[in-house]
Amino acid sequence: MAGGTMNKAKIAIALPLLALLAACNMGADGNASSGESAPGELAGARIGAPFTLTDQDGKPRGWDDFKGQYRLVYFGYTYCPDVCPVDLQRIMQAFAQFEKAQPALAAKVQPIFISVDPARDTSAILKPYVAAFHPRLIGLTGTPEQIAKVAKDFVVLYNVEGKPGDKDYLVSHSRTPYLFDPDGKPVALVPVDDPSTTGASVDYQITGNETRGNIELEARNDEQSADEGSPSKVLAFLEKWVK
Repeated sequence: MAGGTMNKAKIAIALPLLALLAACNMGADGNASSGESAPGELAGARIGAPFTLTDQDGKPRGWDDFKGQYRLVYFGYTYCPDVCPVDLQRIMQAFAQFEKAQPALAAKVQPIFISVDPARDTSAILKPYVAAFHPRLIGLTGTPEQIAKVAKDFVVLYNVEGKPGDKDYLVSHSRTPYLFDPDGKPVALVPVDDPSTTGASVDYQITGNETRGNIELEARNDEQSADEGSPSKVLAFLEKWVK
């Protein structure tokens, strides 16, 4: 996946992302991430750039539309069978708890899901999917060219796994949820679980028709485990960074 010239800031970020690149077909015993998932300062990193994509209602949405808000950004895709829904479920559970405990601060945060599978993730597909996690979660898609540029600007790696013309395929992608400040500058990486961590446990189920028109999601989190991406850890992260 290497290619082109990258500045030192991008190289520093991209190397950990390579370790986090994972196909979303990992089972409970799969190792989808071997890198550190603890949040860290990203001040000065060149992550993010203006864009215009399409939201779940078919309306254009630009990066600058969220100016003045913290932006909680996750890249994934709706057909991801396990990693994406688990990450989103935990992050949005924490966000819901944050809303309840500190509604004024939570109002300053905009959660955003950006698809790396624009061929299948239309606005109609995104709409029920993001709604299944939280009513404030915005889903964004675009043309393959638009998504490729956004992924590059946000230092996100992804790769379609399948033969040309296949309808049923997986997309490997880096698991790096970002928190950006109200000026759109990167703050820190949102904690996510390393599935290889001993004791980490998540049970979940997604059911729905082929168009994702009816999604049901259930998750059970073992808060007593060493899970780095549990809702309690994400909540602590939000309480630390959102001011």
